[in-house]
Amino acid sequence: MIRTALVTISALLVLAVPAQAADDGIAVPTLRASVTVSSDVVRVGDLIDNAGSAAQVPVYRSPDLGTTGALPVAQVLSVLRAKQVIGVMTGDIKEVQVTRLARTLANKDLENAVASALDHRFGLGDAANITVTFDRGISDIRLEASNTGTLQPVATRYDARGGRFDISFEINNDSNAAPTKLRLTGTAIETIEVAVLTRDVDRTEMLKSSDVALERRPKAEVTGEPARRDRAIGMQLRRPMRAGTPIRVADIAKPEFVSRDQSVTVIYQVPGIYLTTRGKAIEGGAEGDTVSVLNLQTKRTLTGVVTGRGQVTVQGASQSAPMEPAVEQTSSLKRDDAPAPVDTAALLRNLVQTPNSPGQIAEAQIPQARASQAQAK
Repeated sequence: MIRTALVTISALLVLAVPAQAADDGIAVPTLRASVTVSSDVVRVGDLIDNAGSAAQVPVYRSPDLGTTGALPVAQVLSVLRAKQVIGVMTGDIKEVQVTRLARTLANKDLENAVASALDHRFGLGDAANITVTFDRGISDIRLEASNTGTLQPVATRYDARGGRFDISFEINNDSNAAPTKLRLTGTAIETIEVAVLTRDVDRTEMLKSSDVALERRPKAEVTGEPARRDRAIGMQLRRPMRAGTPIRVADIAKPEFVSRDQSVTVIYQVPGIYLTTRGKAIEGGAEGDTVSVLNLQTKRTLTGVVTGRGQVTVQGASQSAPMEPAVEQTSSLKRDDAPAPVDTAALLRNLVQTPNSPGQIAEAQIPQARASQAQAK
């Protein structure tokens, strides 16, 4: 006790005569305007420079982790005097800012730590596709600044049926041999990014960019192969779907350019010949699909390819009834041999009914149609 009294008296002697100390070249104790601390108490040496042997004397409880508090100078001096510390130079400082250092673990950092602990375990996939939700609304966590280590999972439990997790972590502490322990609980589910509808869409509508958005959904909720957003745009749904419904590859198809029983333009093409007439689609199809159409003039069924909206192109002999060949093709033609001439009459007989009498020749024109033959070179 005598030794403690001597130390206190020595501190008083050092701090009580700042003017004389300055004259003698001794450093004068000076109050600091801004203070940072890492422990749970503020000491004399944290508040003033040149505190001497009184530096380790505790005077305040530190602010909460990661926060800053303000102390009026008059109050600081009063507390210092109570600790037998006097003669402190304050200058023009009005208050002292005290900040307690801390390590902050953001909520996102905690989510990543849990997802990494579950990565490719318990039937889950990549950590990047695992969505974590904590119990009790855990947000940011502040630890002592001395906890500089990484979060190391030491015990991991997961219930695949309910998606519940219970994971214990350890963090190495610079000032303590024993690591800091942290336990996190909540739910974790694997999700995938899917294209979803932003509004109710009918089967006949073509999907626009504004109709499709990207969202993350639980993988278990999406059956089948999910459709990419860029692939869904410009396509047509196979069935009416409501807003918010995930779009699968099986739900979309090329937009129908020809519908069943629709009146269509039939284009007949062979080398040198181009004919058009009206027909009725027997089946629907998208661009590039092969469909059957009924020629309204000849009542013959033709097979063609959908080449545009309301347009079917017939290439060569495709109708159900036999058709006389317009051009005789052979693999034995010599380089200088000319192909047989196009039999225009045969083509017309298959697309347009032949007049019954010479008096009907004027009426045998293809209604709403044209026929042309390229000049032979």
